[in-house]
Amino acid sequence: MADNAGPLGIIAGSGALPRRLVESCRVAGREVFVLALEGAAEEATVAGVSHAWCRLGAAATGLDLLRANGVTELVLAGGVRRPSLTGLLPDWRAAKFFARIGYRALGDDRLLSSVVKELEREGFRVRGAEELLAPDSLMPEGPLGRHQPDEQARADIEHGLHVARAIGALDVGQAVVVQQGLILGVEAVEGTDELLRRCASLRRQGPGGVLVKAAKPGQERRVDRPAMGPRTVVVAAETGLRGIAAEAGMTLVIDRAEMVRAADRAGLFVVGVAAP
Repeated sequence: MADNAGPLGIIAGSGALPRRLVESCRVAGREVFVLALEGAAEEATVAGVSHAWCRLGAAATGLDLLRANGVTELVLAGGVRRPSLTGLLPDWRAAKFFARIGYRALGDDRLLSSVVKELEREGFRVRGAEELLAPDSLMPEGPLGRHQPDEQARADIEHGLHVARAIGALDVGQAVVVQQGLILGVEAVEGTDELLRRCASLRRQGPGGVLVKAAKPGQERRVDRPAMGPRTVVVAAETGLRGIAAEAGMTLVIDRAEMVRAADRAGLFVVGVAAP
């Protein structure tokens, strides 16, 4: 982790990733300030660390809090369910931003890219989570754990990768579920867990399906990489899948050792694959 005089600012959404960043900074001796997003971040994320809660649409307040706590470097981590513009209740600073970029016309990746550019315009350096985590935080190519895909699963993975890249090019999502050549579902605003639960009721007889995750072509890698961890494996097993394939070198792996143990226990394969 690079030396820096000030604390690392973590704009925190839901999930384990913000907590892993806090832990990584603690090990490295780096001070942190967590700007926890209301309705997304969890109490466990901010336990024992300097933090403040901020509404998603309160951009002016958030920027003031970051500067008041000496933050010059930022990382955006964790999930945030995107609200409607009226539900966002933007303050004057956020409203000015959305008026310039056109909120309704933007998909998630283009919106996040615009947010990064805005933060850089405000003088912050935005870093990717993978820069701050362990060297094995990105999915390697090949299988992890004891189980490997068979011929049918490999065919589903290949098909799923092409579909995932296609929906990613449209800025729709980063994941798809394939079973025996059939697309059971594609990820949209609901996120991967809900995609898997939705597909559970659509599964066919025979070998279970495969979850395939891939980055959107040309996406802003610092803030919107595909990610997976032990929870992904648990939900995949609960919903009848037999494996997970994720783009190697692009997908963030959270708690890799525990994820592999969970996959081995459940009899699922986890494999890193090259992009088509």
